[in-house]
Amino acid sequence: MTDRTALRGRRAHRLLPTLLFLTLMGCSESPRPSTLERVQEEGVLRVVTRNSPATYFQDRNGETGFEYELVKRFADELGVGLQIETADNLEAIFLLLNRPKGPELATPGLIPGKAQSRLVLFSRPYMEITPQVVYRNGQRRPTRPQDLVGKRILVLKGSSHADQLAEIKQQLPELKYEETAELEIADLLNMVDEGQIDLTLVDSNELAMNQVYFPNVRVAFDLGDARALSWAVAAGSDRSLLEKVDTFLAQAQKKGILQQLKERYYGHVEVLGYVGAYTFAQHLQQRLPRYEQHFREAAKKQGVDWRLLAAIGYQESQWQASVTSKTGVRGLMMLTQRTAEAMGVANRLDPKQSIHGGAKYFIHVLQSLPESIQEPDRSWFALAAYNVGNGHLDDARKLAKAEGLNPDKWLDVKKMLPRLAEKKWYGKTRYGYARGGEPVHFVANIRRYYDILTWVTQPQMEGSRIAESGLHVPGLPKGEPPPAKPQL
Repeated sequence: MTDRTALRGRRAHRLLPTLLFLTLMGCSESPRPSTLERVQEEGVLRVVTRNSPATYFQDRNGETGFEYELVKRFADELGVGLQIETADNLEAIFLLLNRPKGPELATPGLIPGKAQSRLVLFSRPYMEITPQVVYRNGQRRPTRPQDLVGKRILVLKGSSHADQLAEIKQQLPELKYEETAELEIADLLNMVDEGQIDLTLVDSNELAMNQVYFPNVRVAFDLGDARALSWAVAAGSDRSLLEKVDTFLAQAQKKGILQQLKERYYGHVEVLGYVGAYTFAQHLQQRLPRYEQHFREAAKKQGVDWRLLAAIGYQESQWQASVTSKTGVRGLMMLTQRTAEAMGVANRLDPKQSIHGGAKYFIHVLQSLPESIQEPDRSWFALAAYNVGNGHLDDARKLAKAEGLNPDKWLDVKKMLPRLAEKKWYGKTRYGYARGGEPVHFVANIRRYYDILTWVTQPQMEGSRIAESGLHVPGLPKGEPPPAKPQL
């Protein structure tokens, strides 16, 4: 061994501890944070969804919608803020979800399909819906898949509905349909309503929420069995956030949170029917403009959403100022003589006086409820009491408690109200017989009218935009605080 070789050996020997230390330091470096850790570190959950009555939309008081309510609870559980971004179609949602530094979660109510499985990972299901074929009233009604042949059919590109039609086409090669990435469900329904296309496919929950805006649309038949909705993360994501979502949705099911939200947003969507939906749409254009300013003024004075007052007015009189019932209640808000006097209304047939008196009475009823009843149930109870009186409502709450139900939850008490018409039940109550089914329908109708008014008066959404929860209230004049709004 030469002196030079020996020298290199001694140097290498001395370097071994240093090399070992550097190697160990490299191995001990912290791994990249998981998606869940990153969300928690940044303090915000970024979500992409759709702008529709069944998912997410903004009114002048802020964000609302079934999917928004659910994902907001998830963000609260994580202890982070919520940032919502809307996309115009499913294809845009998947693109946004998979872009670098894009949203971490998609919550537009997705049905897992073959085309989507390459792009996203789906959560556990949280709600069942049924795919439906819809057609235009007056046209021949399709009743089976074979009847789709020869029709002008348009569906959303990349949707589960496109997958369904592709499967049917394997059995019926003559079937033709088109896919679009430029439109949304409401656009497709509008095209059917106006006769621009013959048929489209839509999920039952979407149709229920949109039916009132398209009075000519009818259900032809259910296409297949019920399917489950899910949320999704990008296919390349780690599963940390998805696992947290699955745990949350399982607990939401177990704790009854999903049931409460379903009741709030979908439990009353069928109350209008086709005829009622068409009539209401007409009255929105022809009658409401005469009284809208009175509703706004009364609402501002009493600190309540004007659209809720308008919904009450429509339920009571269909926005007619001079009606009188067989029982003597009169006017647009259908006030009794006793209530009118108590609220300072001199002329019940004067629409302005009637609206202001009705608003004052609703707030009086709302404030008289026990503090244990919280929103959104408090608004439902107030509407029920507005219709049937506090005494009968208290009787129903006591019946609910005796049955082991929650007397402060509308979902439970509305089951008891119809019993007030049955002797074996009202015989046990303080205030006796009542037409207990009436307030249940009264509340359901008003909720539906309120939903429609909220949706049609929302600010226009210009393409995809980000709405940071709590940072803005669209539609308000500068410097004007938002009016109090019941959490309906």
